[in-house]
Amino acid sequence: MIDDFVYGTAGEAGQLAEVEAVVRAAAAAEILPRYRQLAAHEIVEKSGPHDLVTAADRLAEEYLTDALTRLLPGSVVVGEEAVHADPAVYDALGGDAPVWIVDPVDGTRQFVHGEPGFCTLVALALHGEVYASWTYAPVLDELAVAVRGRGATLNGTTAHSGSPAPGAVLKVAMSHPDYTSDAQKRALLGLRTDGIDARACGSAGLEYLAVACGASDAVAFNWEFAWDHAAGLLLVTEAGGAQSTLTGAPYRITGGNDLPFTAARDEATAGRILQALRAGAEG
Repeated sequence: MIDDFVYGTAGEAGQLAEVEAVVRAAAAAEILPRYRQLAAHEIVEKSGPHDLVTAADRLAEEYLTDALTRLLPGSVVVGEEAVHADPAVYDALGGDAPVWIVDPVDGTRQFVHGEPGFCTLVALALHGEVYASWTYAPVLDELAVAVRGRGATLNGTTAHSGSPAPGAVLKVAMSHPDYTSDAQKRALLGLRTDGIDARACGSAGLEYLAVACGASDAVAFNWEFAWDHAAGLLLVTEAGGAQSTLTGAPYRITGGNDLPFTAARDEATAGRILQALRAGAEG
């Protein structure tokens, strides 16, 4: 079922273009009308002042949930806001139904502040494998699509991560050390070393997009929620990049990963980031 949906059957294309249309429509209906127009009552703190949810998040997720499950009957949705309301929803990632992994507004803080650096993230997975993903930044007018085994595109043009120039300082976006455990903080602080220019990340989805297009060299994250990473990790790997958790195993959308983890423009760069993270962890 999922193969036919993604790759199509003989003489027929898959339904990826229909997903793209749904993602664009959700942004047009529920996100963009509220961009720089949010009322105070439409912004709510979840776990703290840096963890916000808005009416746009909730309504866009509802839109996507309805439209995507109609596109693929029998599928389910694991969305950030649904899991916040009921953590058991996350268990669907390990089930037998195709799963849409949805972050309606990735970069809510930027959205609330009226900045353009936010996006909608959608990924389609089954049995822990991500088959396709969509990263849509509506204000920036950027749409990246990745299909397992078929590569990645940005606005219809092939995305290729390439490799950093020999000897270049690596540009790395990382989790803010203030929002980590002590052990993860030590590991991330290993990136504060010669040859690496590390900074706190913005929207995770857009940081992955920058790596996939070669505008940034790597990311390093200490949290593993699938809605933040599933789309971007497929995008980076299909653009030619590499990813790994701290112990060398690949990131799993079902959780239980050894953190932090990295995604980078190529295997060598991922290795350098892991080496720095391990040095920090051991220090």
